[in-house]
Amino acid sequence: MKYSNIVLTGIMGSGKTTVGRMLAEKLNMGFVDTDWYIEGKYGKIHELFEKGEDYFREIEHKAVLEISEMEGVVIATGGGVVKRQDNVYALKKKGIIFFLDRPLKNILSDIETSGRPLLKNGKEKLIEIYHERYPLYTATCDVHINNSATPDKAVSEIIDYWLNIGKNR
Repeated sequence: MKYSNIVLTGIMGSGKTTVGRMLAEKLNMGFVDTDWYIEGKYGKIHELFEKGEDYFREIEHKAVLEISEMEGVVIATGGGVVKRQDNVYALKKKGIIFFLDRPLKNILSDIETSGRPLLKNGKEKLIEIYHERYPLYTATCDVHINNSATPDKAVSEIIDYWLNIGKNR
């Protein structure tokens, strides 16, 4: 089966949007950030979260189902997408999932928590989320990318995989 989408997963601050934009440009593909898609169609994420995380996850699932039907796109997912197996299944229909594994210490050193609903109580929550979700990221990805260097290095690794192996998998 030939895959048409590159899907990026990882904890918030792992570089999904930055790497995704770079990949899309270099591979001449479209780019979709699930958070931006949700905000454009359903409203501000922090407002959706005010109705509860379960409510937000339902909206996120609808968005994932819509986005996963697209072809020829790089998809930067929200950090919690992997919490639902049906999201992962939908994304894998046309895509290869790359887990951007950025060390927690790097994320903590530069993430801004104020605009992130799950982090309104500070960085301790990020540490908790990281440990909760890390096994999900590793279990659901097709390719594990170490993103401890520069975004350019992660982009190169993903492109190498995509061009040499991924499309013919």
